[in-house]
Amino acid sequence: MIFVDTSAILSVLVTNDVNHERAVQRWHNLLEENQIMLTNNYVLVESTVIIQKRLGLTKVRDFHDNILPLRTTEWLDETQHNIPLQHLLAANRRQPSLVACSCSEPIRRLNIEHVFTFD
Repeated sequence: MIFVDTSAILSVLVTNDVNHERAVQRWHNLLEENQIMLTNNYVLVESTVIIQKRLGLTKVRDFHDNILPLRTTEWLDETQHNIPLQHLLAANRRQPSLVACSCSEPIRRLNIEHVFTFD
């Protein structure tokens, strides 16, 4: 299992991204290896907002039609939301973001050893 974050999703979709070729190759390798690609709904929201703002609705549609069906999404409920929120508030600084904190929790809980990211 591998956790997929926003930077990887954007690198796959944005053809002029500095990491685009590496991201697409990694994406195809993960598919060929039948890897479970996990993300969460916070990453999906963040990705959708950035894609819409930078690339427009056609790319949002491409993301939702062609990329989302190929991975597994963990949907955070209120209790699960409070865990990354507590980490964010405990950090007492602008970084990491709530989305980044929301990614750390399932990575720890599920003992995920690999993260698909360019951050």
